[in-house]
Amino acid sequence: MKSYQERIRELREDHDLTQEQVAEYLGTSQTMYARYERGANELPLRHLIALCELYHVSADEILGRK
Repeated sequence: MKSYQERIRELREDHDLTQEQVAEYLGTSQTMYARYERGANELPLRHLIALCELYHVSADEILGRK
């Protein structure tokens, strides 16, 4: 089962976006966003919601829940 970190990276790559572009959308730095993808920092709920809106997916899909 994939982690949410793997899923957010795959979604970003599937949409041909850079970490910098996603970070700008979220209102954070590229460095912090990279930490979310690596799992060094937990993804804040407000950013989870924003990523759902950006990629048009549910939180369940990002979190790997059925």
